[in-house]
Amino acid sequence: MPFLGQDWRSPGQSWVKTADGWKRFLDEKSGSFVSDLSSYCNKEVYNKENLFNSLNYDVAAKKRKKDMLNSKTKTQYFHQEKWIYVHKGSTKERHGYCTLGEAFNRLDFSTAILDSRRFNYVVRLLELIAKSQLTSLSGIAQKNFMNILEKVVLKVLEDQQNIRLIRELLQTLYTSLCTLVQRVGKSVLVGNINMWVYRMETILHWQQQLNNIQITRTLNSLPGQKSLTFTDLPLCLQLNIMQRLSDGRDLVSLGQAAPDLHVLSEDRLLWKKLCQYHFSERQIRKRLILSDKGQLDWKKMYFKLVRCYPRKEQYGDTLQLCKHCHILSWKGTDHPCTANNPESCSVSLSPQDFINLFKF
Repeated sequence: MPFLGQDWRSPGQSWVKTADGWKRFLDEKSGSFVSDLSSYCNKEVYNKENLFNSLNYDVAAKKRKKDMLNSKTKTQYFHQEKWIYVHKGSTKERHGYCTLGEAFNRLDFSTAILDSRRFNYVVRLLELIAKSQLTSLSGIAQKNFMNILEKVVLKVLEDQQNIRLIRELLQTLYTSLCTLVQRVGKSVLVGNINMWVYRMETILHWQQQLNNIQITRTLNSLPGQKSLTFTDLPLCLQLNIMQRLSDGRDLVSLGQAAPDLHVLSEDRLLWKKLCQYHFSERQIRKRLILSDKGQLDWKKMYFKLVRCYPRKEQYGDTLQLCKHCHILSWKGTDHPCTANNPESCSVSLSPQDFINLFKF
């Protein structure tokens, strides 16, 4: 029987098994080594061997092609569950522990981005993972991360909302990947380097698409009637709406839309309430800035405080952890809890608290 496997001494085409072990096969007529496998095996085996060699020679190219195909696949290898049990150690009833990647795979983040109350929460969570936790995810979780990110980008491109928020997320992720790819070979990323280079190119393509967005003006009015715009509202209503903006950059952008809005966006009381909403009195007293008129410049103080302290985070819906049964679920989602009053045992988690929950 011919030896068809590869050997470090030879391709294996001229080795045969004897009673004394594997030896080089000699042609009986010429007494020389046989270089053609067809001389001592049938045509079918010979063709299989040639096929094996041709595939072996192209293994690098085919592997690269497979990596590209896997990176484009949208199949999500996880269960979309409404709640999961978080356990940090092994017990008699449960073995092992829940990781960040497992929680990210099993919780229904893919559907959560379609809910306007949960959208900002998921985007903030993606940003925190991109900054420092990307390497702690498993290969499936990293692929799931990119799939959910793609859905977020497609949603923003469709409804043309939260553009700046997604731009910052993509820039954060691209910066992190640039650092991680340079350290390739040190087990910091799961998968082939070509796959991650392709993903970085995809991120650049998404950024270009966001930069090319042209927001169209929608006119919702009846035939024969003039369309009502934001500037047509009374000044008190305009100020009331502007006071509900939690980001100072939104106020600046709104002030650049029209000259009348620019005057309203410079209102001192508006910026004062914004500072008091995000920062404590002690933090504000440490960063006092006076204007030329001797008054507090709340606008400059706000942007200075943002550089020094984190802003207050507020979300319409968050994940919550039940302290009684250690179940993690979205707010308002029923879970099998044995407590008499399950609502009193639930604690809302910020995106950072969610990540800290899996730091053992």
